[in-house]
Amino acid sequence: MPRRIPDMYEKKNRVKYDFESVALKDAPKPSKKKKENPHIGHRSRVRERFLKEGLENFADHNVLEMLLFYAIPRGDTNNVAHALIDRFGSLSAVFDARIEDLCQVDGIGESSAILIKMMPQLFRKYETDKLKERDMVLNSAELVAKYASKHFKGYTEERLYLMCLDSMCNLLCFKEISNGNMNRTPVDLGLIAKIAFENKATSLILVHNHPSGIMAPSKADVDVTTKVEQMIHDLGMRLSDHIIIGNGDDYFSFRKSEKYKYIFG
Repeated sequence: MPRRIPDMYEKKNRVKYDFESVALKDAPKPSKKKKENPHIGHRSRVRERFLKEGLENFADHNVLEMLLFYAIPRGDTNNVAHALIDRFGSLSAVFDARIEDLCQVDGIGESSAILIKMMPQLFRKYETDKLKERDMVLNSAELVAKYASKHFKGYTEERLYLMCLDSMCNLLCFKEISNGNMNRTPVDLGLIAKIAFENKATSLILVHNHPSGIMAPSKADVDVTTKVEQMIHDLGMRLSDHIIIGNGDDYFSFRKSEKYKYIFG
């Protein structure tokens, strides 16, 4: 069979297709460069912001986000911080949460939970360390409350402290003598007497907290105040007051209360 000679149309198109093949073959290949990760350098930027501004303008979740840098070496702590705020409702509630409850939040392990729980206690240590007990003159309920309130930061249970003062109202010691709700935790009168004698106290002040923020004293509070006053009086000392610390700067003074001042004779 005779060889078929392509007509001019076929020749024209074959040339066109050949050029297209060459063009495609020589075309530059698409770049395989990875997209830049927007999170790269984020931690450095947050730290730089802190160094310039402090925490004043940080949102609550940003405070937690930066704190968690030091417990979670890698990963996005911003999402974890949001999860903590969502779970507990506020920054202070996160710090007050129990370790076992913190660990239930996705991304929080034991190390992170311990770091979070350290914060209010660390702040309390910082505040009390700035005060030199032997140089404190506590001659009013307001001064006693201002001093004592720093010792209760971060506590979610009741704690009872004893203040020993000399005749000039200088603070000799400030010691915890019981913790837990006073309706259930008996107060050791012998321990109070021992501490008072060891410090050669002239007068004493009882101080405890109400984590609920409710200032009204309970029946147990009144009973403890009465028993301690009677014992101290028999030992030749004086119970100057019993202060209940609430939230913030709120406090209640038994001595200043018309209802309870009868306790002090």
